[in-house]
Amino acid sequence: MTQNPWDRQSTTSGPQQSPPGPSPQPAGGPSAPQHGVSAPAEDQRLPKFAIPAADTLWWVGVHGGAGETTMSLLLPGSRAANHRWPIPPPPVPTPVVLVARTHGSGLRAAQRAAVEWASGVVQGVAVLGLVLIADAPGRLPRVLDDFADIVGGGVPRVWDIPWIEEWRRGEAPTPENTPDEVFEVLESIYALRAANPADYPAPY
Repeated sequence: MTQNPWDRQSTTSGPQQSPPGPSPQPAGGPSAPQHGVSAPAEDQRLPKFAIPAADTLWWVGVHGGAGETTMSLLLPGSRAANHRWPIPPPPVPTPVVLVARTHGSGLRAAQRAAVEWASGVVQGVAVLGLVLIADAPGRLPRVLDDFADIVGGGVPRVWDIPWIEEWRRGEAPTPENTPDEVFEVLESIYALRAANPADYPAPY
């Protein structure tokens, strides 16, 4: 992958050597499909499409307006999957990050996608985690916060992105209008993607 332009260390001036980037975040949830998990009904599953090779990171928005296009703009070289599973030819799985909003329907869609992946019916993808993007300013209501914890337990990792008013107004995401929390998410995902995702378990 190309150098991560969102790594704040890369923007410092001077001849000094930059310290090492962040280490990949360890998985806190399941990192591979699990025996005994039933797949959602056919009409509850995300569609699939073929890709020629597992050569990039894909953002899979699990519902309309999830934010997959925004995430692809934030991390150059990655791509939005248009709410579909990108399926490469064997044997190398392609790394994907699920994306959802934190409202109730977004969390339910994330749960369905996580169950679909965990059931093993989606072959050829390595789910690295789930990005939850705030759907409104302020703290989540307790019921949604608890539900987000449940959903997050079904994927390897969860990253949270706060409400960003500039993005709501239609401004393109830039380092200047992006808070530190987003830098940290991008640095973590970039480090994970660069750590040889083919080593992550997948059905292939």
